Amino acid sequence: MKKEYDFSKGTKNPYATRLKRQVTIRLDGGTIGYFKSLAVEIGIPYQTLINLYLRECAATKKKLSMTWRPAA
Repeated sequence: MKKEYDFSKGTKNPYATRLKRQVTIRLDGGTIGYFKSLAVEIGIPYQTLINLYLRECAATKKKLSMTWRPAA
């Protein structure tokens, strides 16, 4: 192994913008259970399934229809 490497002729990774970011999100147990069981049925990891669902929602600009009443 060399002590130093020359990266001056290196190129930027063209897929760098597609990389996933790790985030923390709080989900209730029922929601996680639903996606875990569905993921087992389909045969993919549940985090991938959640990502695919959220990506589809973003692509179709799906919006939740609900009324929020603040606590008095």
